[in-house]
Amino acid sequence: MPDYGHDLLFGSFITPAGADPQQVVGLAQAAEAAGLDLVTFQDHPYQPAFLDTWTLLSYVAARTERVRLSGNVVNLPLRPPAVLARAAASLDLLSGGRFELGLGAGGFWDAIEAMGGRRLAPAEAVRALDEAIDVIRGVWDAGEKARLRVDGEFYRVDGAKRGPAPAHDIGIWLGAYKPRMLRLTGAKADGWLPSLPYLSGLGQIEESNAVIDAAAEEAGRDPRAVRRLLNVSGRFGGSGDRLLQGTPRDWAEQLAAIALTYGVSGFILMGDDPDAMRVLGQEVAPAARELVAAERARG
Repeated sequence: MPDYGHDLLFGSFITPAGADPQQVVGLAQAAEAAGLDLVTFQDHPYQPAFLDTWTLLSYVAARTERVRLSGNVVNLPLRPPAVLARAAASLDLLSGGRFELGLGAGGFWDAIEAMGGRRLAPAEAVRALDEAIDVIRGVWDAGEKARLRVDGEFYRVDGAKRGPAPAHDIGIWLGAYKPRMLRLTGAKADGWLPSLPYLSGLGQIEESNAVIDAAAEEAGRDPRAVRRLLNVSGRFGGSGDRLLQGTPRDWAEQLAAIALTYGVSGFILMGDDPDAMRVLGQEVAPAARELVAAERARG
């Protein structure tokens, strides 16, 4: 697939462990100190061993200055979209425009139902997410004088006041793997955010990009409007014969190749190792950016 031309982003995917909350905050601060662009946390509101992700994001926003923040990804079935939209806009305003909305349709339905959420079939969950995006964008559209009305199958908003508007155009990044979700990503989202360990390989990125691009074009959108991000795992050390198992230079070359070949422009490191964050931010990211910029300059 072509290079979509986005600037590269590098980030961290930190476990929101409740056993030592200040360690989690310290990891976010370490990611910022390492020069990373993005700090993200998984969102499983039914998991008692985890801190509540939304509360954590808000706290970390107050304890950092530059780094962007996102759920990876926010659990929609337990977070009503109209309220979520106002919470997202508020956090974006309070943080100076540093919030992005990674969003998921839900998956652990027994746990969701146990917390009071509605169990949905896969196709229903995608339709619910589709409606939720309309609600969220409608709330953010504070310049529209007409009150917001969405009469959906799963979400109904009947004359809600709009606003506040966020500090910047918050990106909605969808965690998506299957065709329905990929088509929704192309039609309505600003980003695609899968995890590499959950993919069958790099070839699935190419196949998924084709579905996203076709859906974007069908919706009258430029496929380049959808940023492609990727949660990745690996280790530093070894020969570099395997993907993301080698020196920082090996990582830089491999990530640059993924960016140029598969259009991925955001790489988010899964794990809680501050040393790995430092190497990613201070060694891998500058080298990968240099390689991509040089290749783009060649045409």
